[in-house]
Amino acid sequence: MKDLVADFSELFVLVGRKDNRIPLSLFLVICFNLFLAPVVQAAIPGEAPRWQAYTIGLLGLAIASLSIYLFVVIFQPEKF
Repeated sequence: MKDLVADFSELFVLVGRKDNRIPLSLFLVICFNLFLAPVVQAAIPGEAPRWQAYTIGLLGLAIASLSIYLFVVIFQPEKF
């Protein structure tokens, strides 16, 4: 159990570093998509291949990310 806590604390240290944000962000999005894809596949009427569910899930995450980014850029332009 101590090793697991130590591994998570190392993960949070990596998140805080600016040089590792993009690869770690992509990894977290892919991990989140593992939980999201079965929900998408269950919501699709009829029979759909698993790769379509993963693709739709990634597309939904990309749209949500762009929406949040544009919302922040519009309301806080002085940061950019």
